[in-house]
Amino acid sequence: MKKTWITNQLNNRHLTMPVLSTPTVQIMGITVNNLILSSHYQAQAIQYLANNYPISAAVTIMDLSVEAECFGAEIRSFDNEIPTVIGIMLKTPEYAANLQIPKVGEKRTQVYLDTVKKAKELVDIPVFAGVIGPFSLSGRLMGMTEVMMNCYLEPEMVKTTLEKVSPFITEYIKAFKANGADGVIIAEPAAGLLSPELCEEFSSHYLKQIVKEVKDDNFVVVYHNCGNTVPLVESIVGIDADVYHFGNMIDLAEILKLMPRDKVVMGNVDPARIFKNGTPEMVYNTTLSLLEKCHRFENFVISSGCDIPANTGWENINAYFNAIKTFYAK
Repeated sequence: MKKTWITNQLNNRHLTMPVLSTPTVQIMGITVNNLILSSHYQAQAIQYLANNYPISAAVTIMDLSVEAECFGAEIRSFDNEIPTVIGIMLKTPEYAANLQIPKVGEKRTQVYLDTVKKAKELVDIPVFAGVIGPFSLSGRLMGMTEVMMNCYLEPEMVKTTLEKVSPFITEYIKAFKANGADGVIIAEPAAGLLSPELCEEFSSHYLKQIVKEVKDDNFVVVYHNCGNTVPLVESIVGIDADVYHFGNMIDLAEILKLMPRDKVVMGNVDPARIFKNGTPEMVYNTTLSLLEKCHRFENFVISSGCDIPANTGWENINAYFNAIKTFYAK
């Protein structure tokens, strides 16, 4: 399946894979909180997108609080936003040493596992699950400022945490595979804050192990990072993902020059400034401009830079798809 999907994606670049689940709450008349707590609603959202838009794969919600909550972190929920982690769970090396690895299926992880299973019964395109990366999860358990400082001051504490979260992420992805997922997007945005050396030591090293465990001929691995990834190319390419999905912080043409041609590169229309806060004309022109700039790279596929906010107007989302249709109709 994987080779077929990648070949089809590159041969049909008018099919796109934006991270687009949460705006469907407007169509369904529910809140984001309703959506994240219900596999039924999430599967319906995927079905709506698959039936109404030219997408190459359906993507589950990019909810980066799920795994941290499963480990015991406190989260704050909102009616119309993805939950956030509050407080600091791992305050000292002793806290990290005593951190218990939860079972996959606890808390809301089961909701997302069920979403994939239900969505696979409703759509005939690939369904990709979403998980958080190991360094980003460590940052949610330890605090982002603290994990950055601890890379220098308490590196063993960070590694202790990484050695516990990485097996959990691996098993979570395997559970998605067992429920029929055709691939996974591993979101590792916190690694974009690291130097190349620290990225290798505290992120890519662990991701290589995860990818090696879950990747096979029928399962697509997508690496997502919306940070400054240009200096990190050597490290993140070593992860050996099939697809690299980048955010709007970088010049996508610049990183395309550095990426291997056998890796699909996706991105990077700004989800907040353009999709959410722009006009339809701005979305259309930005999308068209990015296509004109990057289409010469045969491994490029346009996408959103990250997850598109729930309150983004559908006239803006439609403008994105219209621009792609116009460009490839030439």
